[in-house]
Amino acid sequence: MRYPPSILDDIRARLPVSAVVGRRVKLVKAGREWKGLSPFNAEKSPSFFVNDQKGFFHDFSSGKNGDIFKFLMETEGVSFPEAVERLAADAGVILPKLSAEAEEQEVKRTGLHQVMAWAQDFFQAQLMAPVGSQARAYLDGRGLGRTVWTGFGMGFAPNDRHALQHYLTGKGVPVPDMIEAGLLIAGDDIPVPYDRFRNRVMFPICDSRGRPIAFGGRTMDKDVSAKYLNSPDTPLFHKGDVLFNHHNARKAAHDSGRVIAVEGYVDVIAMSVTGFAETVAPLGTALTENQLTLLWRMCDEPILCFDGDKAGRRAAWRAIDTALPHLKPGKSLRFALLPEGQDPDDLARSGGKKAIDDVLERATSLVDLLWARELEKHTLDTPERRAAFERDLRIIVSSLKDEDLRRHYKAEIDQRMAELMPSSGRRFNNGGQRGEWKRDTRQPAPTPFAGRGAGRGAGNMRDRPFHLREPARASQSLTSSPLFSTQTSISPREAFILAVLASRPGLLGRYADDLANMDFASPDSTDLARALADLAALDDFTTAEHLRQSLHRAGMERALMRIELAVRPGDRRCLDPDFPSIDIDSALKQAMILHRRAITLHRELMDAERALAENDSESNLAVIRDLQLQLSALDGMEADRDRLNAVASAGPDQGLATA
Repeated sequence: MRYPPSILDDIRARLPVSAVVGRRVKLVKAGREWKGLSPFNAEKSPSFFVNDQKGFFHDFSSGKNGDIFKFLMETEGVSFPEAVERLAADAGVILPKLSAEAEEQEVKRTGLHQVMAWAQDFFQAQLMAPVGSQARAYLDGRGLGRTVWTGFGMGFAPNDRHALQHYLTGKGVPVPDMIEAGLLIAGDDIPVPYDRFRNRVMFPICDSRGRPIAFGGRTMDKDVSAKYLNSPDTPLFHKGDVLFNHHNARKAAHDSGRVIAVEGYVDVIAMSVTGFAETVAPLGTALTENQLTLLWRMCDEPILCFDGDKAGRRAAWRAIDTALPHLKPGKSLRFALLPEGQDPDDLARSGGKKAIDDVLERATSLVDLLWARELEKHTLDTPERRAAFERDLRIIVSSLKDEDLRRHYKAEIDQRMAELMPSSGRRFNNGGQRGEWKRDTRQPAPTPFAGRGAGRGAGNMRDRPFHLREPARASQSLTSSPLFSTQTSISPREAFILAVLASRPGLLGRYADDLANMDFASPDSTDLARALADLAALDDFTTAEHLRQSLHRAGMERALMRIELAVRPGDRRCLDPDFPSIDIDSALKQAMILHRRAITLHRELMDAERALAENDSESNLAVIRDLQLQLSALDGMEADRDRLNAVASAGPDQGLATA
């Protein structure tokens, strides 16, 4: 009885060897491994070792070694199929029915692996060819030389709609296989499929064996809005289950006892070149539960290293919420936020290894960052508001599943709350403004969140790396945030796009990458778009109701309500579950095209107005008038669309009319 290798890999990824072996052998930590007495021979001194990073056990007394399946077969005398079935149940993996169809699917996967390998060969050859000169210059300008290109398998996709397709056709690859591998863009409205990646520096995304399963591309075109583009989900690739550079980082993480997660491909490469080969990155989405599992298999306390801007802070906040329910004794996260305006690539080039080491050494614990986040969200000027602050923290702590860990978190929060009480001599008259976490200026640090929180047991807030200082005033970043904003205007076009995607899981899965690269004007729209993109990455829903419940759990209920209210009356029938999907898809595409065009025109108009302020010339004025005319034309298209919708709504047999 044969099981697909992909299924076996999935089971191994979900079950650390120490967890399986630990049911039968008492294991103790020995550096980065575990050791215990042999289950095969009687002995007094441990000669049995387990390595979770490498995924195997080795018994020196008997010479036996292998993975979790081999251990079950050796210790319990079960057959391989039975070992697979039992461990699959433990891991929550559903085994496919061993049918001719399942065998055919596995053969198909093997074929797609070959297609992706040929695609990587093509991209690498193009990078070295004359057509790749601009890409080579770009990489050289970022300090990434030929050795780096080769080591990471980088390449270049030429600015040709059919270059890769023609190459793979020459290899005998059918067009449907290219589409299934995510290499071509196809659809009912596309007569001839064309290459997904064009005029982009290419980064192969590999599985745990180092085989390319997807690609990320960085555009060389300044006018393209999506600077980075990833492959869509395919039979080989699910972006929420993969970490970029995972296959290289595993051994480095085992050797260093550390793993670092950054935000992008170039950041990973820059860190690796600088001496941090244990660096990985998620793939354009918030960190998922499955990615956290991969990180924890490499290291007990991964360091999440985020950019020092608002987006970096938001990513850190989301990572906390993702991790909290899954924390276990000894398994946590640390956070290192970079200096304002810098990413790991910038820091590596400006300060080298020492600058990065300084940031990593000051990485703060999850509990410190959680405390900071909640302080920043709350006003602490009255007993009632401090009680609300304490209540919210206790609700968060209650989400911890491990009883021992929950008890320790509660004790930590109780200690910190005691330090905020008036009896400690502190006053909370902050003028009704929100409390902000202020750094003790006696402790210099290059990042907003540095330090390990020394002296927590002393009961003195000033001994911590951060504490609430007086008077507590809202920072500029807080006062400019959507929490303080009174802006409620939501564009009907934005509302239509987001309301449709929030009600149709199938469309959300299809347009997730487009959504992640779109800009929105209102805070509600921006927050909901980010939440939808995160949910699409998790692929954690099957029905519209399930998707809506997930949005409510993410705190998007009110934002979604306001956005649905902003949808034009003529468009609201699109939210009806019985409305034809093909009409909604067409209307959604039209709305996205208009939205992107409007955003581009508004940006160009702002640039033109600045140019006119600097040089009051007729040519600059003409540019502004032309852009205003184009925006008026877009508004006219929207008005026509409203009239058509009104007419269509009057007739029961009319479909959705689009401009």
